[in-house]
Amino acid sequence: MEFAYIDWLRRQTPMNPRALVGPGDDAAVLDWPAPSSCLVTTDMLMDDVDFRLDEVGPHRVGRKAMAVNLSDIAAMAGRPVAAVVAVALPRTGNTSLAEELYRGMREMADAFDTPIVGGDTNGWNGPLVISATVLGEAVGRGPVLRRGAKPGDWLLVTGPLGGSIRGKHLDFTPRVREALRLHDLVELHAMIDISDGLAADVGHICAESGCGVVLRAEDIPLSNDSRDLEQALSDGEDFELAFAVSPADGQMLLNKQPVLGITLSAIGEFVADGIWLEQASERRPMQPKGWVHEL
Repeated sequence: MEFAYIDWLRRQTPMNPRALVGPGDDAAVLDWPAPSSCLVTTDMLMDDVDFRLDEVGPHRVGRKAMAVNLSDIAAMAGRPVAAVVAVALPRTGNTSLAEELYRGMREMADAFDTPIVGGDTNGWNGPLVISATVLGEAVGRGPVLRRGAKPGDWLLVTGPLGGSIRGKHLDFTPRVREALRLHDLVELHAMIDISDGLAADVGHICAESGCGVVLRAEDIPLSNDSRDLEQALSDGEDFELAFAVSPADGQMLLNKQPVLGITLSAIGEFVADGIWLEQASERRPMQPKGWVHEL
């Protein structure tokens, strides 16, 4: 079954000028012009942990598996170049499952001109496990890291937060184009995609940058699926971008709203230390709550 599936994959995979050798060989060969830096990210998704296959279907799972990795490239303000995917398929009914999974991945990868150039498949008696790796290239001023925020910087987000479990975590579109546009417009001091929750992920920026942050409760945009502020702070898997910029750049972005299709919101300010929530003019310490992977 494995070799038949690989043959099927090769027939489904279009040529791409960056992929000099694609699926079917021992390794893919990519055209990688110097001196661009290579970005590498990988994410593993498991049935009954990150999704329920019998409820959402393989197409949406494949789409999400690719999208979460593209979101990591967006968080570095990079451009995706190619992807490889490893899949452990349940032995029962895995041919149709594998094909629909691939179609979901291809739908998302094609939206960002990212060829799937290889990977690995296996069958086993356990649930579906899928691990995608995306390679990207740094552009403009180079990759934007989590470190680089400093006291006085403004904290902005690219969209509303909370309630992703109602569908967004499966159907979101990663902010790749938006990140590239922001990277062109302003100097991004630090950035992260909101996967574990706003409070937790902004906490990661603070930890890497050696500073603190004050979040203004009234300014945090809530999604239509979010019931309250707590969900916006801790739900996770919104896959919006949170980023630090100077006050001048932040004000310009708010005034001009120059990124098509989204509304940027300023939700806080970086400070010397601590993680704080300011609500009704009262400031109190906040725990960086969010999703934690159990080991």
